[in-house]
Amino acid sequence: MARRAGTVNPAPPGEPAPSVQKDPLYVAARASEPEIADFASESVIIFDIEGAVHYWNPASEALYGWPALTIVGRGIGHLTTRSENEREHWRMLLQEGTWQGVVSRRTPSGIHIAVDIRQYVRFAQDGTPRDVIEYGRQSLNEGAVAGADWHIPDRLMAASWEIDVSDAVPLIARIAQQRKLADAIDERDLNALYLQLVKAARIVNVNERTMRLVGGNRGRDLMIGQSVSGFWPLESRVAVGGLIADAMTGEVDGATCRRQMPSDGILRDPLVTVWRAETPGRIYVAVNGTVDDDRSYVYLRASEARYRKLVHHMPVALWQVDASHMGRIYADIRAAGVTDFAAYLDAHPELVDLAATTVQVTDVNRAAVAMFGGGSALDLMRPVGYLFTASRRSLRNVMIGRFNGQAGHDEITKVQTLDGRVLDVRMSVTYPKALAELDVTIFSFEDVTERLSIEAELRQLQADFTHAARISMLGELTTSIAHEINQPLAAIVTNAETSLRWLSRDDPNVEKVKALTARIAASGRRASDIVQHVRGMAAKRRPERSAIDLNEIVQESLTFIRHEIESHSIGIATNLARGLPRTMGDRIQLQQVIVNLLINSVQAVETQGRDGRAICIGTHLTDRGALAFTLRDTGPGIPPDDIDRIFEGFFTTKEAGMGIGLAICQSIISEHGGSITAANHPDGGAQFRFEIPVETV
Repeated sequence: MARRAGTVNPAPPGEPAPSVQKDPLYVAARASEPEIADFASESVIIFDIEGAVHYWNPASEALYGWPALTIVGRGIGHLTTRSENEREHWRMLLQEGTWQGVVSRRTPSGIHIAVDIRQYVRFAQDGTPRDVIEYGRQSLNEGAVAGADWHIPDRLMAASWEIDVSDAVPLIARIAQQRKLADAIDERDLNALYLQLVKAARIVNVNERTMRLVGGNRGRDLMIGQSVSGFWPLESRVAVGGLIADAMTGEVDGATCRRQMPSDGILRDPLVTVWRAETPGRIYVAVNGTVDDDRSYVYLRASEARYRKLVHHMPVALWQVDASHMGRIYADIRAAGVTDFAAYLDAHPELVDLAATTVQVTDVNRAAVAMFGGGSALDLMRPVGYLFTASRRSLRNVMIGRFNGQAGHDEITKVQTLDGRVLDVRMSVTYPKALAELDVTIFSFEDVTERLSIEAELRQLQADFTHAARISMLGELTTSIAHEINQPLAAIVTNAETSLRWLSRDDPNVEKVKALTARIAASGRRASDIVQHVRGMAAKRRPERSAIDLNEIVQESLTFIRHEIESHSIGIATNLARGLPRTMGDRIQLQQVIVNLLINSVQAVETQGRDGRAICIGTHLTDRGALAFTLRDTGPGIPPDDIDRIFEGFFTTKEAGMGIGLAICQSIISEHGGSITAANHPDGGAQFRFEIPVETV
């Protein structure tokens, strides 16, 4: 029987009766925000004077079995028997401002439970009743245990969904028809229909526990409108599809369909309950079960808050991306036998467009908003296509890395910000470790625009420096170059004068003149080649990579210093390997390296007697498949204290040296992906060696 509270004194406008104000539960309610009431051990419900529920805490979910999203907005009378006692209870509550007693409330399964409740009316400023706060526990007479824990165990809090299946009505009708066939239908075909139903079902609303368990920090707004299949564990999709079909084909609205599911890695032995909502084409789903990691709700909320705060304040711009549906597409493509995904994308470029428009950014931090010039995080939480406006190929690279199962991907690319700026960025992508259904991918972008600009300026300075060194080197070789050009010019003059003498005879010897003319043309071409080589070495241009033959470059370099070698009586021994593969490189820069090394050796052996002046040059293919050039001279060698510094800029052992030649040689070889070393040969003299990798021509 209901226990009537004592009559209360009139209350001032906006406040309940004085006796109500003194009640500790009422005081707690007035002092507490709904977030605090979430942790109350008692059921806390707020509903208006018409009975429409405005607030329903987790303890209410645990007590009555109805998830908040299925009750909020509906009348509290939906759960009662609407008896004469209930009507009298309501009249007394409005008259006295408070009521305490036992009521009978209906659970989703139709079972009625006795609940001990206390209700308080809150009044508006004009003194009219505004709403009712209710506190409740299961009646002790019904087996409730007094002194329960202050918090609601995680296992008692349902993960709740409101789902729209109106677009799947024809599919549900087809399922119903197939079920009537019983033995005549293949179970695999029916399961396929269940999977289609789950895919067609769209999320209307979810509660916080659902977001926490399967939302991956995406938030309610980003889950709404998405397919249920994007969030429901793969292992139980067929089963939940069957439950949805059961609820939609059932004859009674609100009748529950329930099934115990196997553990899915999220919850242990989850119990799934499905029932039809009042709104046509919609259903409610409640999932009860203990979280697999046994951590409390409070712990998980605190942990998530720490994580989000850490990410939010990190100086690196971060994007969290949900690529779960693309992961399933990749799995289907892989199952079809595709191994070369790059070639597959070339044949199906529409897949890149699909990723750009459907892969959703679910979270960003403060640095990301600042980098892209957004007003808030919501400006950036949309499909990822805007990240690849300036470089769609980068999205293609990210997709290939994900398909191939890489741990991550890194590249320098360009992005266009929301306010139109184009930035150079280093993009790093971290993929999930396992190919999971819930695919949370992390993108980080580092603005390297200024750094790349500085590096470009440094490269230009280095190019200018290298060019200046070449001009200086050509200045040193002026005598040798003049000698090389003088030889073909002298041959041209001699052959021309001889031709004139043959032509001045009474009986001109035409055959002799033809031969001499051919020699003149050959000498002219040789002089032209020498001039072209000099011009090439002296030209100021950007490095240009093309197919090269290392042996040809060695021979051309020897041409530049032939006079120096001959005038100083230096012996040259060459051992150039045959059949060396061609590679990609800058011909002029590699000539500069070899000529510089030759000049150093010529100057070194000048100090030796004429019989001991020799330079040995060789090329070969290393065991690692790289091209190698070696040079050894018979000079005094490199002082041991200087070997470690020989390639330093502005370090020199020559009185008139600038100390830039070998530093530039090292820089050029490094640009070609190789290395250069210097040492003293055991038999005397210095020895230099460089290697460059063979790149496919």
